[in-house]
Amino acid sequence: MAKAKQSYIDIVEEFPSEFHKPLLRLVDAIMERVRMEFAVRREDFDELRSAISELTQAQKRTEDRVEELADAQAKTEMRVEELAQVQKRFEKHFDLQIGALGSRWGLKTEESFRAAAEGILGEDFGLHVERYQAYDEEGEVFGRPDQVEIDIMIRDDKITAIEIKSSMSKYDVYAYDKKVSFFERRNQVKVDRKLIITPMLDPRAEELVKTLGMKVYSSCYDWGDEEQELK
Repeated sequence: MAKAKQSYIDIVEEFPSEFHKPLLRLVDAIMERVRMEFAVRREDFDELRSAISELTQAQKRTEDRVEELADAQAKTEMRVEELAQVQKRFEKHFDLQIGALGSRWGLKTEESFRAAAEGILGEDFGLHVERYQAYDEEGEVFGRPDQVEIDIMIRDDKITAIEIKSSMSKYDVYAYDKKVSFFERRNQVKVDRKLIITPMLDPRAEELVKTLGMKVYSSCYDWGDEEQELK
């Protein structure tokens, strides 16, 4: 700064002597103004340091809060996983219970439907349907030794096999055809007609029914009316 001031004095001395003092005062005023403009006041520095301190503390609180949230999220995820495992165990147990209940209900429904259908055929149409039962030691029907049951009606020396079920799948149709063949071999007879009475036939079994020469009735009344017309 002293060197710069000396340079200004050298320049001022080039002017006439009566201008020296005014010019020096002007130069000093300009330099003081510049110093004040660019100097950092102590108050400003203290305010800046205080603001930085507050920002540092705020950042620390934010980091602590983020860490707390991360811990809470980890605990929540663990809890969700525990609940998912509990739900899986419950669903498995529930499915087993429903499956067992459904099996028992299905058997009861099948028996009720068969009893009702046979009752209608006998009481409303005077058609006697006998229940043929025999044990299949060789497993011809089901691939293993098992009891074979099939409804048979004999009229005018014509043998009609009847399968009465509340629902009929493609597998049921195959099994029914094997039961008819088993009955024919065991009794050395020929079944003239193979009928199915069911309100629900699996659409995938329709073509198989035609191929095996069977006829399906959605109600025992449909078949009973037809039989009455043939008398």
